[in-house]
Amino acid sequence: MNEISNDRNFIGRGWSFPPQFDRSLKAVRMTEDEEDINNSLTILLSTIVGERVMDMNYGCNMDEMVFEALDTSTITFIKSKISKAILFYEARIEVQKLEINTQDILEGVILVEIEYIVSATNNRFNFVYPFFRTEGTELSSIKAI
Repeated sequence: MNEISNDRNFIGRGWSFPPQFDRSLKAVRMTEDEEDINNSLTILLSTIVGERVMDMNYGCNMDEMVFEALDTSTITFIKSKISKAILFYEARIEVQKLEINTQDILEGVILVEIEYIVSATNNRFNFVYPFFRTEGTELSSIKAI
């Protein structure tokens, strides 16, 4: 029983993302286990390299891919960037499968689908990160004059 407890401690505990506060407890909401790993992956994939003062190499720079043509070489490059970032900054997991889903590309959405195993518990999980290629959300309501 103690070994399982130690494995869970390795998985970790951290602030929720985005940060949420509980007024009654006067504390920040914490996440644990796989939820903490998923939050960590979201932060990693949405952080620009150089954005963190204490670790200037942390991040994935997905924003620089927004205007790139989505061909085979670009998809391979994106997968490589993500795999490298996870390898260096999320040691708690082993990526089993990494796919770029372009099914909703015409809506400006690319889904990064990551299938991983938590090293400490050998449990398998899926994580989907939505990468948006367009910023505008109400473009259809704009009328030409």
